[in-house]
Amino acid sequence: MRFGKVGAVIAAASKRDAEPLFKLGSITNVRRIILTLQQAGVFPIVIVTGAEELEVIHQVASLGVIFLRNEECERPELFSSVRLGLGYLRDKCEQVVFTPVNAPMFSAQALRTLLDANAEVAVPTFEGRGGHPIVVSSQSISKILAYNGGEGLRGAIGASGLDRVRVPVDDAGVLLSVHDEEQLQAQLRTHNASLLAPSVQVSVGKETPFMNSRLKLLLFLIEDLHSVRQACLRCGLSPQKAWDMVNKLEDEVGFDVVVRRHGGSRGGKTTLTEQGLGLAYAFQRYEEEIHGFAQRRFDELFGDAVFARAPEGPSGQ
Repeated sequence: MRFGKVGAVIAAASKRDAEPLFKLGSITNVRRIILTLQQAGVFPIVIVTGAEELEVIHQVASLGVIFLRNEECERPELFSSVRLGLGYLRDKCEQVVFTPVNAPMFSAQALRTLLDANAEVAVPTFEGRGGHPIVVSSQSISKILAYNGGEGLRGAIGASGLDRVRVPVDDAGVLLSVHDEEQLQAQLRTHNASLLAPSVQVSVGKETPFMNSRLKLLLFLIEDLHSVRQACLRCGLSPQKAWDMVNKLEDEVGFDVVVRRHGGSRGGKTTLTEQGLGLAYAFQRYEEEIHGFAQRRFDELFGDAVFARAPEGPSGQ
């Protein structure tokens, strides 16, 4: 099932348990990466979790992301998270962004440059050195997943015969990890400035909102997994909350959004109705267009330097 044009995988099943929740500035690594990805219009975002799973879910579930647990989380290898995340998104997007959670300082502009390369594999470079994130085409994922060697993602790309394009970007943050603490602190102000963007929360409602980004994700997951319970596990919602959201949506729109099937030897099954699926896709397109318009008007009205300047008096004195 197709979700969006560009998805992402954040490998957060770290051997260093604190990496996802490491704070740089006022926010955690994992939140910083999610905000950057969302600024670039990425949906869906998959977080591969490990030992810190419950706290990571608590921290970022409200941002509308998908959680996959790496069952090897006691001794995870990065490539096992790559396999899990890329395998899940293989047929859901045209391009997939991958980054480890310990590389939180790339900018949305650098990511857009990588996406525009339209390569089988795009790797960002700064001053000739390669970094993160990388972008792979959906068609390339099967070749990467077929790799059985011991050299991780780099070895998988090399053995696959895929065309790897090195894309120069004007962003030193692509080279930095949480282990480069001094350089991270030096880059923090620049990265925080790159996060400057209009904050638009899209919802649809009457007296109160009944459709938003989190419910949209829930609908996509129900259709993909055929189970409300499994969908809830993937997006950090309680089943009661999920059903409350779905029931309210159906009351407001006046048609069935999900098909409930009970019983049978394999238990119940829940899918979206044709109208429900159309509603989810329409909201996804609506969100994309609203965010695109908001960013364009923000750039036109405010420019690059408005918020960077010190406040001035009415006369500019």
